[in-house]
Amino acid sequence: MLSSSVAKACCAAYINGMKVRIVATEDSGAVSLPDTVLEQSHIADEAELSIEAGRIVLAPVAKSRADWASAFAASSDDELSTEDLEWLEAPLETA
Repeated sequence: MLSSSVAKACCAAYINGMKVRIVATEDSGAVSLPDTVLEQSHIADEAELSIEAGRIVLAPVAKSRADWASAFAASSDDELSTEDLEWLEAPLETA
């Protein structure tokens, strides 16, 4: 039996062009993605979906305030208050 790291390395080498099965549901379809694909694409529990040149593209969701705290700290002599840190770490509201 292969170790998990060897198995992931082998799988990673064959991801491009991998065929997947689409499972039909009532009004949509589902594709199961291997953990290696999710890890390499940095997709956790949510993704942005688009169609580009006839291809389905999944991308990790960009965090709107990612790295703001470090950028602020690098450009300012002031320290972030507890309130500022809570705001930066708060989940974004969606419309």
